[in-house]
Amino acid sequence: MTSHKRWGLFFFLAPVVLWLFVMIVLPHIDLLVMSFRFENDEGQMQWSLNNYLAFFEEPIYWLTFVRTAIYSILVTFLTFVIALPLAFYITKVVNPKYQGFLLVLLLLPFWVSELVRVYGWMILLRESGVINHFLLKAGILRQPIEMLYRDSTMILGLVYTSMLFMVVPIVSVLDSLDNSLIEAAYDLGANMWTILFKIIIPHASPGIMSGSIVVFMLTLGNYLTPNLMGGKNSLWFTEQIYNQFIASFNWNQGSAFGFLLLVLSSIVVWLGLKLTRQNLKKVVQ
Repeated sequence: MTSHKRWGLFFFLAPVVLWLFVMIVLPHIDLLVMSFRFENDEGQMQWSLNNYLAFFEEPIYWLTFVRTAIYSILVTFLTFVIALPLAFYITKVVNPKYQGFLLVLLLLPFWVSELVRVYGWMILLRESGVINHFLLKAGILRQPIEMLYRDSTMILGLVYTSMLFMVVPIVSVLDSLDNSLIEAAYDLGANMWTILFKIIIPHASPGIMSGSIVVFMLTLGNYLTPNLMGGKNSLWFTEQIYNQFIASFNWNQGSAFGFLLLVLSSIVVWLGLKLTRQNLKKVVQ
């Protein structure tokens, strides 16, 4: 590599590396240091594991932590179940000239903020909302029911807000799948499920894993949707972190909770890569 190319690469990468270091690495290092600091009874700061030990001493903390992890995995799975046939339809069934139009339709809801999209669902599902109105008019219901502030409603909102991040990676890998492989499998007598599990899913596995990582991370760290659609009983761990930082102004405890969430997400992603026999380099390509 010539000196001009090396300098060009340096000037191209330097702002990116600097931005990542200043905006992501340094704040995380500061939060990590804060998570090990504890204020004693005399008001003095000392190094301690008390902020992490408090997580295990209070059942509400670790129960919410486990609940958030389980629901995030469930949302990721449901998003995949919906996104895979949708991506297959766009890439292999519909006329190619309409593929771009369908992808734009998928993108349209994401042109507005998540807050607006969540409030849209709340207008549909609330007791005086659109769905209850039509069910009452049709005579299906005698009185309106409250569809909001349930775990099922919260999961619906999380799946909806994450759908695009699962569909796009799967579309990109299925687009490279040779149609003749599916046709040959049909000619040889394979049924739909055999083709799905032997051809489509193995070929799309890098995109599936990439989408799953993004959806899981976004769901695990989501605060707005669980808080608005799940209500006070949502018990999402990000709300515990918010309460420590904003309500209690206990930044040391909030930092510890934040790093516990980071460790959880890293472990789940690592396990997912191991179970699917994928490597991170292949997934992010």
